[in-house]
Amino acid sequence: MRDSFDVVIAGAGPAGAQCARDLAARGYDVVVLETEPEDEFPRQSNKSTGGTFPSMMTAFGIPDDVVMQFTDTVVIESPNDHFVQEQTGAVLEFADFKTFLVEDGQERGAEYRFDARVSKPITEGGKIVGVQYSGSEKVYGDIIVDATGPSAPLAKGLGVSSLERKNQAIGLEYELEGVELDGGRPRYADLHDAMMLRLDHEYAPGGYSWIFHTGEDTAKVGVCYIQNESYQRYGTDRTVDGYLQHWMDTDPRFEGAERLEGKQHRGSAHIQPPGQLSTDNFMAIGDTVPTIDPLWGEGINKGMKSARAAAIAADHCLTPDTPDTSAENISLYDTLWHRDVAPRMDARLFITQLMYLAPNDRYDTLLRDLKRLDPDTLSEANKGNKRAIRKLLHLDDIPLLATFAKQRLRN
Repeated sequence: MRDSFDVVIAGAGPAGAQCARDLAARGYDVVVLETEPEDEFPRQSNKSTGGTFPSMMTAFGIPDDVVMQFTDTVVIESPNDHFVQEQTGAVLEFADFKTFLVEDGQERGAEYRFDARVSKPITEGGKIVGVQYSGSEKVYGDIIVDATGPSAPLAKGLGVSSLERKNQAIGLEYELEGVELDGGRPRYADLHDAMMLRLDHEYAPGGYSWIFHTGEDTAKVGVCYIQNESYQRYGTDRTVDGYLQHWMDTDPRFEGAERLEGKQHRGSAHIQPPGQLSTDNFMAIGDTVPTIDPLWGEGINKGMKSARAAAIAADHCLTPDTPDTSAENISLYDTLWHRDVAPRMDARLFITQLMYLAPNDRYDTLLRDLKRLDPDTLSEANKGNKRAIRKLLHLDDIPLLATFAKQRLRN
């Protein structure tokens, strides 16, 4: 096998596979190292709810045949209320989506090596020049990209990763059939063709739960929450499995529902600001840095955008007659990340962390506010618009803000 490429990418998730697609389309020699065996891919790494928006599919040329269900609305539930916003979406069959990205990248010329677990960076003079994988196997590249997610063996080996366990959110999802989606009760909305997110500490302390319609009477149903003790003050000693089972046992919409065999997905992501994103010859993309929408956990679009930013930066570094992959030159990726992938990250993290600290009755108030305010208030607040965020705050929130400030000082 060849041992030298223009770009070596560790990880064939959406970010890694999309980066390979873009670079191969530009004519670069690219190899992707993926932990899973080819005949099982992507069974072990099928970890996402697959909820995204048509803008992502259009921007990255994703075919409709990887979509389980197109949706028309986003629903937010609190313990005693709900809010409906017209917004189109798409719930992906995540395994089909990943398979498409890989196969399309291969057709464009990217090489894939499966059953290739990356272990550490190969360095010379303090700079990464290659990757060690599958024991003693080695491959070298002008640019190395870590797209392995939170494990981040290359980013950690280079001292680039800043992911902290206290900021880790864990999630579990089942696919169910026989779900009652038509509401039928005053506090529940009709969830046909909808993606629903529920804010309720009884089921997801320090996080949220969800129901994504996937067709007929089937849905993806899951919970996700931040593990650290500041948020878990609302929780019990249940595991993530216990919380999801508790929701299924107590929500009447699941009375006749049954789990689909083999359709269980586990995952994790970090809710925190990014640290270092790149260095000499190296970039970290996708969930290797916290490339996730902090408020609602949507990671596909963010991961794909980070992949494209990395591909643009690699092209910028490798195009000249004398390539320059220095930290200074490759930092174009950092600029693009902060501009295009996650602008206003600090403000967006503020509203996210504050919201998940709020008690359950504050969620009912939030939904009442959303109903009386301009329809764009929620989307603008999620973008980090400070004026929109202020509209959602009350004088009664001062104790909550004080608690939040003390937590930030401790951190």
